[in-house]
Amino acid sequence: MLRTLMLGKLHRVTTTAAEVDYIGSCAIDQNLMDAAGILPHEQIHLWNVNNGERLVTYAIEAPRGSGIISVNGSAAHRARVGDILILAAFGQFTETEAQAHEPKVVFVNQHNQIITKDEATALGVVTDPVPNP
Repeated sequence: MLRTLMLGKLHRVTTTAAEVDYIGSCAIDQNLMDAAGILPHEQIHLWNVNNGERLVTYAIEAPRGSGIISVNGSAAHRARVGDILILAAFGQFTETEAQAHEPKVVFVNQHNQIITKDEATALGVVTDPVPNP
C-alpha cells in the first residue's frame, strides 16, 4: 500500500498576478519552488486563505528571486492580486518511506521572501507547532 503525504508547502505566499488569458498553471519564484521541493510541471494544490477556494493545478517557474506567484488560466478567477495562498505538493510513499519522510515547509514574508518559522511566528502567521525547515 502507498500513502499520500505532503512533499512540500509554501505557507501564506501573496498572489502577485492573476492572468486569465494564459494557458494555465501557477508561476512560482524558482527560489520558492526549490525550497519547497516543487518541480516544474508538478501537480500542486492551491488553497486561497482569503476566499476559501481550493484547486489543483501545476507549477511553472517564475524568475528566481522575483517573488512572483501568478495564478493563471481559469484558476485566475479564484484568486486576486494580494490574496494569501498556501501551495502544496504531495507524493506517494511506501509504509517504510512514509515513516522517515519530513515535508519541506517554507515560510515567507509579505514580499514572498523566505523567512524562518520564528520570524513567521513573530509576524503572527504561524500558530501551529511546525518544525523549522
